[in-house]
Amino acid sequence: MRDIAFGQYYPKNSFVHNLDPRTKIFSSIVLIVAVFLVDNYWGYVACYSFLAIMILASRIPILSILKTIKAVLVIMLITFVINVLFYKSGHVYAQWWIFTITREGIIFGVYMILRIVFLVMSMSLLTFTTTPMALTDGIENLLKPLTLIKIPVHDLATIMSIALRFIPTLTEEVDKIILAQKARGAAFDTGNIFKKAKAMLPILIPLFVSTFRRADELAMALDSRCYNATDKRTKMKPLKFSYRDLLGVFIIGAFLTIIIMIKLGFFGLIQ
Repeated sequence: MRDIAFGQYYPKNSFVHNLDPRTKIFSSIVLIVAVFLVDNYWGYVACYSFLAIMILASRIPILSILKTIKAVLVIMLITFVINVLFYKSGHVYAQWWIFTITREGIIFGVYMILRIVFLVMSMSLLTFTTTPMALTDGIENLLKPLTLIKIPVHDLATIMSIALRFIPTLTEEVDKIILAQKARGAAFDTGNIFKKAKAMLPILIPLFVSTFRRADELAMALDSRCYNATDKRTKMKPLKFSYRDLLGVFIIGAFLTIIIMIKLGFFGLIQ
């Protein structure tokens, strides 16, 4: 649970931290599009090189971002195995029943793992360099056109802000419950998968009770302060673009252009 980066903020005074949240959200979307566009070695080299430059510019320890990959190791393993066993075309190494292992399947499985790692690291960089409040303000501002079709964007942003804020709180609550149950003799790391699942009940039940209690306390606090999630509310820190954001948009545009050129084969790179 400690490896989940969503809702966590790493305070630093860096170029990436000082960017407008809308610029960082837009850049993250471009990174996601780019990693799904590439389908060769050089494309992934370009993506990871750009991500490494952004991490260095953010001045965040690389180990803090790499730790977030641990949370998706199981998903990465399952994705790799499925692609290796069910990718049919290419040079066949082994075949049994409905399963086929090919050279192209292994390569494609590695590419899928690289995509997952890239997505996790880029999203972690976004949350590490942007406070939850600034992130929700940026999302609300970007989604403002949806108010034309009567979608309550401000309500959605408020819900998102509360959810992001409670992720670290619930993580800390889980740690406390696990330590309390271990002190009472509970074992979570022994036995088969069914015993481990059964051992999670003493954690989940107190966690649900604590979550509902916190939600009720938050609702009472908002009500006692006459909070009303309307569009007329003002912000303590209004969002505004600066020269850094123009530079950031130019950099991300140049990066996307390079990815498209690699995809179309302008550099004569071989897959």
